[in-house]
Amino acid sequence: MKFALIAAIWLIAAIAVGGAGALQGLAPPIPQIIIAGLTLALLMAWRISEVFKRWVQTIDLRALMAVHLTRFVGIYFLYLSATGELPRSFAIPAGCGDIGVATAAGVLLLCWSRLRRKRLWVGLWNAAGLLDILGVVVSAAGHALADRTSMAALLHLPLSLLPTFLVPLIIASHIFIFTRLRKSQRLVGQDAQSTDGGRWPALR
Repeated sequence: MKFALIAAIWLIAAIAVGGAGALQGLAPPIPQIIIAGLTLALLMAWRISEVFKRWVQTIDLRALMAVHLTRFVGIYFLYLSATGELPRSFAIPAGCGDIGVATAAGVLLLCWSRLRRKRLWVGLWNAAGLLDILGVVVSAAGHALADRTSMAALLHLPLSLLPTFLVPLIIASHIFIFTRLRKSQRLVGQDAQSTDGGRWPALR
């Protein structure tokens, strides 16, 4: 509950910053520095705080995966490319990639109880999702360097929540999921008779 409250306060602050127009006119690499700084802050908190680390290791893995359903924001990218508010060369690859990752997350969550070899499928999805979001960040930076005005929509609400809230949360959650998968693999070595035929431990 405490960490949910912290996340809510962070989200409210990000909305306030975006609503005040504080991000408008920022040139690269400032937005990318914001993303990197917030992501690093999350990861540092995870490394330093035993309470936070324990929470990350015990929360239902499906909750971490459900965060990525927000990546259906890719649909909005496609809409903005159609209206000319985002360049097609950015919005179509970024939008389709995010939609694909969100859809795959949804399928995994819906099929969770029937899914065999969970660790394998979640690991593949997680790796693809991390590569996708990093590619989106790099692509946005490249387009902004070429033409700052072409990416202006990302610095206005609602998309200003991407650099100030959602993207750092998504990147950090990918790291958290990898640590959960690594921990589950260690458990396999410690107990060959674990759930799922002794090969794949039950993932929470």
